[in-house]
Amino acid sequence: MLWACLYFPELPLDAVRPPDCAREAAAVLVDGPVRHPRVAMVNRAARLAGIRSGQSLAAARALHADVPGWRRDVEAERHLLTALADTAYRFSNEVSLAPPRALLVEVGASLGLFGGWAALERRLRADFDGWALRYRLAVAPVAAGARVLANCRDGITLLEKSQLINVLSCFSVENCGLERRTSSSLSAMGLDRLGQVFALPRAELSRRIGPAALLHLDRMRGLVGEALASYQPPTRYQRRIEFDYRIDRVEALLFPLQRMLRDLGRFLVTRDGGVQSFELILEHERQATTRITVGLLEAQRDANLLLELARTRLERVALVAPVQALNVIADDLPTLRPLHEDLFDTAPRGTMEWPMLVERLRARLGDGAVCRFLEVADHRPQRAWRLCPLDRDPSRAAALPARRKSAGEETGTRPPRPLWLLRKAIPLRSTPLHILAGPERIESGWWDGDDQRHDYYIVQTREGQRAWAYVASGEIGNWMLQGWFA
Repeated sequence: MLWACLYFPELPLDAVRPPDCAREAAAVLVDGPVRHPRVAMVNRAARLAGIRSGQSLAAARALHADVPGWRRDVEAERHLLTALADTAYRFSNEVSLAPPRALLVEVGASLGLFGGWAALERRLRADFDGWALRYRLAVAPVAAGARVLANCRDGITLLEKSQLINVLSCFSVENCGLERRTSSSLSAMGLDRLGQVFALPRAELSRRIGPAALLHLDRMRGLVGEALASYQPPTRYQRRIEFDYRIDRVEALLFPLQRMLRDLGRFLVTRDGGVQSFELILEHERQATTRITVGLLEAQRDANLLLELARTRLERVALVAPVQALNVIADDLPTLRPLHEDLFDTAPRGTMEWPMLVERLRARLGDGAVCRFLEVADHRPQRAWRLCPLDRDPSRAAALPARRKSAGEETGTRPPRPLWLLRKAIPLRSTPLHILAGPERIESGWWDGDDQRHDYYIVQTREGQRAWAYVASGEIGNWMLQGWFA
């Protein structure tokens, strides 16, 4: 087995960072009393400004006036780590969480699929670089050893266990994952490097540091096996962002929404599936909520398309009160069936696929503004069709009686019908210049009070247009226009 460890040194800070705060800006985590908080963790920019853990927040702001101090959120850390695990799940089905800041990914079984470790590393880094988080990546044949390597340095790749032991021997005792009290005790004895600790007799070492610390040293060298819990992606997506201030404009919600839907897209890629519908929940004061459902005709997972559809629907909503939190919930996650492109596709570049165009029209105009036509078993032209919403499966519509075929249809020569059919026939403005086809007699409707007996013709008007018109059975004049041919 070959384990890759992804270590995120600033993950507790990244988990609570507001969406509008740049990751390069100085920031600290604080704990302790509310009136006198102390710095518990700093990022790189704060460290360069001279801020250290243990200082008071007031002392930190004396060094950097604008540094924000955030309280730790364990639940937010867990959510961010699982979202990162979803990304790693694309490359292996053996992913293990190593909270609070690390992931372990078994990549040995994936090397053949991706063409070796060099190619797999490029793919891994390309995906995790998209998160814009600081991380270190190390590879070793032992999971605990890979975690120690990633905790110290980025880019270490060891394929043999003998290499791992030699490299670990050069590392400091303080950075190997032992408890601070244990590492301080070893340093006080003059044992600063792991190689010096490994050289001690086991009985003497166990007496000095205890069996738990000895087990940790054995696991990092691969002398003792370690059972790791495999991570399984959840069956639904749910994400919530609470704002530090109230938002009273829809435009201000788009940035956090973009971040959440980008995470949803990564989640769907991990599942190798799509989303059929998802819900936006805007939380207001006094437990009031606004729910916006974004339904799709076909499963999608393109984050840009999901954002466009959500934004279009969101812009049509009037906020009843300022928003204090935003939720995205996706339960309908069917299998994705991507469109297959023609090998010899001659369509012009830049054209939009039909399903995407329909989704954008529905989002902008409303679900009821875009419909499909369904055929109805009735010979009367104005009753031979009806509109059906696109989000309703036409196969589940009420069963209609089979329409009796005309003589022309039975022989395979059904008379042509116009592309533009009027809802209600209107008088033809002038007598037709030529009769191109007809008559086709339609007699129907005696049972519902709308009895019709008409002779239909395809005619050419004096303006050169082709029309579908009729006269009452047995009459010659009084032409009525039913539709136009293209």
